[in-house]
Amino acid sequence: MQRQTLTERTVAAGRESLDGRRRGVRAFLPFAGPAIIASIAYMDPGNFATNIQAGAKYNYSLLWVVLVANLVGMLFQALSAKLGIVTDTSLARACRDRFPRPVVWAMWGVSEVAAMATDLAEFIGGALGLSLLTGFALFPCLLATGAVTYAVLSLGNRGFRPLELVIGGFVGAIGLAYLAELFVAPPDWGAILHGATTPLLPGVDAVVLAVGIIGATVMPHALYLHSSLTQNRMPAASAAERRAVLRFSNIEVVLALGVAGLVNMAMVAMAAAAFHQGHAEVAEIQAAYHTLVPLLGGGAALVFALSLMASGFSSSIVGTMAGQAIMQDFLHFRIPVWLRRAVTMVPAFVLVGLGANVTQSLVWSQVVLSLALPVPMLALVVLTGDRRVMGRFANSRLTQIAATLAAAVVLALNALLIAQALLAWG
Repeated sequence: MQRQTLTERTVAAGRESLDGRRRGVRAFLPFAGPAIIASIAYMDPGNFATNIQAGAKYNYSLLWVVLVANLVGMLFQALSAKLGIVTDTSLARACRDRFPRPVVWAMWGVSEVAAMATDLAEFIGGALGLSLLTGFALFPCLLATGAVTYAVLSLGNRGFRPLELVIGGFVGAIGLAYLAELFVAPPDWGAILHGATTPLLPGVDAVVLAVGIIGATVMPHALYLHSSLTQNRMPAASAAERRAVLRFSNIEVVLALGVAGLVNMAMVAMAAAAFHQGHAEVAEIQAAYHTLVPLLGGGAALVFALSLMASGFSSSIVGTMAGQAIMQDFLHFRIPVWLRRAVTMVPAFVLVGLGANVTQSLVWSQVVLSLALPVPMLALVVLTGDRRVMGRFANSRLTQIAATLAAAVVLALNALLIAQALLAWG
């Protein structure tokens, strides 16, 4: 992934915002983009699998878990963006510059595996959505998904905006799809409010699923990519201007991840309304699609498949971007986008050829991400709290405590997820 740039027109608009000549929404627009791209990681096919299972089996009871997971995600995406804005460097590059060489190599290896596992699962998810829509076998849909994602990635050669607009379109499509689903399968709004505000874990299996939801939300590759997208994006001539850029960035994080959180909650609500009474055993994406047809009609199933395809396409694009950023910033080494896309496609074809369960592949990709998650989370806590790195923009005591506690909780829950997965595998 080559370093992208904003057009002179967008930079000029950003300067007008910083100078106070633009106000309101017009002032915010030149800075929008990075958080929208990162938010795709919060609506990927892995989230489809966990959210469907949560709603079908436990009704609205686990909505509070989705809410908490997205709040933690907001905090860490904001820290990643801040690192890029303040230091003009990415998280991976900051790790390379600050940490011992053996540590850097280990961090790169773990992060590279996580990026490839993410891209692999999301690539399969996009192909599955296309397969459900068209009725074609998964193999040709894998080829089509690879072609589409590579074509969209090629827009990056024209700068930030074209790629951001396309991914923003995918985000909008996913959001509209689940808004439509809520009309087709009207949920119990009182139960939604209760489920979102009342911590409840009805049984041991619910604990495991809650851990899976949290483990699938804060994504290592999204933390790396966000800082890479914000570095050197909008020139800031003074500390006051940099603070203004940070303010716009935080607004975008709240808005973008807020939408992602609402989409995830809508997924759970749709599954609860459609499946909990009489079809609580639905746990796989294909089963959810085929069950929707007799329950709510072909239109609901069509919208579901379209949202899955948009999720898979967009998250696969973002996964490839993140993998490129991780490699070039940790190692100062770059490979062509088409080669990285091809490397990810090969394992997907192998898995499909071996007859692997698609939904189970998505679940195991979350386990791999859980193994890698400590690396960027702890690095962000350390780097953004260090005045030698951040200067006057280092985390406040309250922010540092909140980030440390959030990291500790998420990492403990991910350790539980890994233990559960290993027990299940055994």
